This record gives sequence, C-alpha cells and structure tokens, in this order.
Amino acid sequence: MSYVKLFSGTASRQLAQKIADAYGTRLGELSIQRFSDGEISISYNESVRGYDVFLIQSTYPNADNIMELLLMIDAARRASAAYVTVVVPYFGYARQDRKDRPRVPIAAKLVANLLSAAGADRLMTCDLHAGQIQGFFDFPVDHLDGAAIFIPYLRQLNLDNLIFASPDVGGVARARSFAKIMEKDLVVIDKHRKRANEVASMQLIGDVDNANVILIDDLVDTAGTMTKAAEIIMDRGAKSVRAICTHAVLSGNAYENIENSVLQELVVTDTIPLKKTSDKIKVLTVSDLFAKAIRKLQDNESISSLFIV
Repeated sequence: MSYVKLFSGTASRQLAQKIADAYGTRLGELSIQRFSDGEISISYNESVRGYDVFLIQSTYPNADNIMELLLMIDAARRASAAYVTVVVPYFGYARQDRKDRPRVPIAAKLVANLLSAAGADRLMTCDLHAGQIQGFFDFPVDHLDGAAIFIPYLRQLNLDNLIFASPDVGGVARARSFAKIMEKDLVVIDKHRKRANEVASMQLIGDVDNANVILIDDLVDTAGTMTKAAEIIMDRGAKSVRAICTHAVLSGNAYENIENSVLQELVVTDTIPLKKTSDKIKVLTVSDLFAKAIRKLQDNESISSLFIV
C-alpha cells in the first residue's frame, strides 16, 4: 500500500498531472469551489488519514493561488494527514525578500509564516529568487536546482565559443554556477533601475565578440531587462543570444518584447503555465525532477544526486 497522495490546486494542474505520472501514481481527488462572491471552498474527496500528502501549487499572482494552498494545507491537517509537504514549483512574492527601502513588507517571509501557520511540515520548491529565503522557514526546505533541467539541453545544442551572462549583478552567482559546470567564461550586465520593471541604464562587463551567449536568470517578468541585455550583447559582436529563465512569469508586454527581440530563443520551465505559445519560447518540464525528489524523500534518501555539481 502506498502511503503517498498527491493533490493539485488549480494553478498547477497540468504540471501536477505530469509529476503524478512520472511518480507512478494518480492525482488525488480534490474539489475546489467558489461561492458567488469568490470565496474559496476546499474538500478532499478521499481519505488522507495517515498519509504523507503532497500539495502541488505554484503561488504566482493572483493571491487566490496562495489562499487555495493554505486552505488545502488546513483541510489536510484537519483530515488527519500524517505529514504535509507543499510542493511550490514557483514560490511567488520571493522578490520581496528584504527591506530595500523604508516602510515596505518582507513579503517572502510573510508567505513563509502563512504556510507554517496553516500547518505545512515541509516545502519543496525550485530556484528561489534568493537562496537565503530558505532561512525564513522553521521546517525543512528542499530547494531543487533548475540547472538539472537546463544543462542537458545546453549540452545537446553543442554551441561553439559559448559564454554565459548575468543580466544583473544580483544574478552573478546563478550564472557563474552554469559557467562553472560547463567550464565556460562569464560576463555581467550592470543594470540600474529607476523603479520596479523599469530599467534606467545597462552596461556590459566582459568580451562577447563572436560568442554564442546564454543569459541566465531565475525568472522573466516583462522581459524588458532580458531583451535589452540581449540587444547590448549583440551590439558588442556576439553571434547569438539565448536566455534561460526557470520561471516564465511573462506579464505586461512580455510576449511582444520577446517576439520583437534579438533573442534566438527563451528557454523556460513549466513551473508557471504559459498564457500563450511563441515560436521563440521553449518549455522544458520539471515534472521528472520533482517526481524523483518526492520519491527520494519517501525513501529517506538524499536528494543531492538531483543536483549537477
């Protein structure tokens, strides 16, 4: 008898089904209904008593996705689940991880507190905006690395004179890890913002002449930074520019920006479902990665083998 049950919220239904298929089980039956005013009602349609329950839900806006997850946790707890793991492929509000100016919230910590208060025992996620967000939780966090998905794809492209680039100084560590794994050089874009989602100036630090450049970031939102960085890189003599971003937030004019950009392709994962398709956007699935992590967790095995080092 399997003592594992997987359930999905509405935000991650397709990915959850893929994870369940890769794990070798079915998705549990869960009803999510709404009153006429929008209030959410959760009901498990099967017993979870004594089971290790995995609740799969990315928490991208709107806030209903977070509320759904909190109610799923609470319902599982009240139904006597033995252990509740929240599987959050994309952890929303992670960009607000510190007080960078007066009188603002630390939203990532608030969400961590909410998950804890609801009764979660563990978090499984992928490519947090900042790794130190793990410290906001008072329970174990399994922080999976999207490089395990992207590196095999990059290797099969077999690009010559490959160089990795960070679109801003804050993402240098992430880009450097790719460069180290692939044993390639790294360049950096020095970016200055006037306000959120608006770039004031960008400067390239490093040589990209005659290179195939891969921009690395954890997420792509309006794609303004990424497309401007690609343009600067091409202007400095690169042969091609691709971008790798784990989480395809893609809001505002993102799709238009990408279609009109010099990017050869944008490679993302399915932690967030795309709103529409694009010839320039390639989606890789994280379902096998999460399924393997869940399996190892259940078998009390280390998940370090899932990381490329």
